[in-house]
Amino acid sequence: MAIERRREGRPLPEENGSVPGAAAAPPGPPPGAGLGVGAEIQAVPPPPSSSSAACSPLLLDYDGSVLPFLGGLGGGYQRTLVLLTWVPALFIGFSKFSDSFLLDQPDFWCRQADGQQGDWNGSLVPPGHANRSGIFPTATALPGPDNASECDCHEWHYRIRAGLVQNVVSKWDLVCDSAWKVHIAKFSLLVGLIFGHLITGCIADWVGRRPVLLFSVIFILVFGLTVALSVNVTMFSTLRFFEGFCLAGIVLSLYALRIELCPPGHRFMITMVASFIEMAGQFLMPGLAALCRDWQVLQAVIICPFLLMLLYWVIFPESLRWLMATQQFEASKELIFQLTRKNRMNTESDIKGVVPELEKEIARRPKKVCIVKVVGTRNLWKNIVVLCVNSLTGYGIHHCFAKSMMGHEAKMTITHNFYADYYTMAGIALASCLAMCPVVGFLGRRGGLLLFMILTALASLLQLGLLNLIGKYSQLPDSGMSDSVKDKFSTAFSIVGMFSSHAVGSLSVFFCAEITPTVIRGGGLGLVLASAGFGRLTAPIMELHNQKGYFLHHVIFACCTLICIICILLLPESKNQNLPENIPDGEHYTRQPLLPHKKGEQPLLLTNSELKDYSGLHDSAAVSDGISENTTANGMKPMKSRPLGKGVLHRFYKPVTEQTQTWENSTLLLKRLGGIVNRCADCS
Repeated sequence: MAIERRREGRPLPEENGSVPGAAAAPPGPPPGAGLGVGAEIQAVPPPPSSSSAACSPLLLDYDGSVLPFLGGLGGGYQRTLVLLTWVPALFIGFSKFSDSFLLDQPDFWCRQADGQQGDWNGSLVPPGHANRSGIFPTATALPGPDNASECDCHEWHYRIRAGLVQNVVSKWDLVCDSAWKVHIAKFSLLVGLIFGHLITGCIADWVGRRPVLLFSVIFILVFGLTVALSVNVTMFSTLRFFEGFCLAGIVLSLYALRIELCPPGHRFMITMVASFIEMAGQFLMPGLAALCRDWQVLQAVIICPFLLMLLYWVIFPESLRWLMATQQFEASKELIFQLTRKNRMNTESDIKGVVPELEKEIARRPKKVCIVKVVGTRNLWKNIVVLCVNSLTGYGIHHCFAKSMMGHEAKMTITHNFYADYYTMAGIALASCLAMCPVVGFLGRRGGLLLFMILTALASLLQLGLLNLIGKYSQLPDSGMSDSVKDKFSTAFSIVGMFSSHAVGSLSVFFCAEITPTVIRGGGLGLVLASAGFGRLTAPIMELHNQKGYFLHHVIFACCTLICIICILLLPESKNQNLPENIPDGEHYTRQPLLPHKKGEQPLLLTNSELKDYSGLHDSAAVSDGISENTTANGMKPMKSRPLGKGVLHRFYKPVTEQTQTWENSTLLLKRLGGIVNRCADCS
């Protein structure tokens, strides 16, 4: 039975030996005219390759051709653009950690009509009476029918520990029956970030990174400043949603621009510098709150620096890499001339001929791609899904470790000082980023992600299993253990888990930005950043339910870490590799072994060249099936197929021969054993 197979870029020959679509072939005699059985066949012109219909490979090789022509990061203008992507990271850090101050649960008590300070039952208590919270505020138990009368207070008195005189909670008395509104306000910013990452990522792939950045800046100024003028908590929460949406557009577009500006050897360190600047905003936030004193002033001070980014409309160009990948060559040509003029470079230094190739392709129509195209791929969708699950697990389990360290019980809390808790969290994040630099530099992206995920899984499993065992032994009278030993182990495992889980989340986002092709990088980044947002969303969800189901929450994420360890092994390694520009380039990012092959060792996975050689065997088998060995369907001798390499033939036929011999020997041995058994049966 003849098997018809059409391989990519290799049209099947027709019965008369011609090639479909070969209209440019010179005119000649009709097929079969004057040809005998022994006539010699003339060479058929090669079929037009797919590259003739596609774009020039030189223009798509941005890291190898275009970026060196522009001077890489050696050009002064490129360094200025990288610096401009770093500066807003400080403002982003202010906005991301503003909830810890605007929505901090303060100490509160009821101020009676006579001016005395009393608790809910009217007895005098010191001002220190409170429901302490720290970075992750523990919600006051929602009042039921039994304690509804205890919340009957005409005027509440607050003592805010976050450096402010008044915040959102004290402004609208969000305590007792209204305590749940605090968590809804926290939801609003995170949900806005999630939707913003998903939507602005797709828009950035369609209209460009620069328009998304500039419109996000304009709208965050509108919504952010309006937040400070809120008249009730409903207005505050709604406007915070739109503020988070616009903040997501700024974060995503700057991340993509930063990645696309850098050569392969500098991408990670430039991204880590932006992370350090963002953490500087986290460290400076308490001082900024202490200076502002009021939450409305603090909100305005956080948003106003984004006014400086309006200048980016004039000084920041569109991503040249994205313009080239989407085949917008006319705009690319103008931007290349602008960059060479800014860098004071001579276009005659174009050794590889980028500008002449650009002139040839300038009439080509733009080709833009949406993230939904990734569904039809074989490897790319798998890589993105694995990194999204890693990001979700890293940021989700981070809250579990934080609650174990800070504790929802007073005995497990390290300290009741707000600033000590805040800077403990920030210090662990800083240490995690510092450790990522040498680890990723030595082990690569995949190796570093695997190491941090293993540490996260170990810390989680030991905290869940070993601490329960210690708790059982501590109850025995002769054990010599106390609850303090269990608390110390819990704190140690929590610090290790927070350290490693923060690295897992950050590295997953960076990894996805590298392996996602330029044409859909915005959508890929949006997916992984939205997954990280879902992980962060678990914190206010647990607080809304007053920490009910906390242990099950931790168990589920601990199981996810084990699954992620296996899935990370399926990822490719992108260290010092060129960024993929289109979806076929992203498909070529295949898995490599963690350790290099030993000399003379047979690799388990075939390379692309070997796969092409094997495909020749299938093609020759398909052509020869049902056709005579000496003649074809039109009575002509078959053309010789492309010869295979000696090494490929040896590797292909030797295992088949060995397996055939083994099977024959096994069959012969079984026959002999059967004969012996029959003879013994006859003798008996």
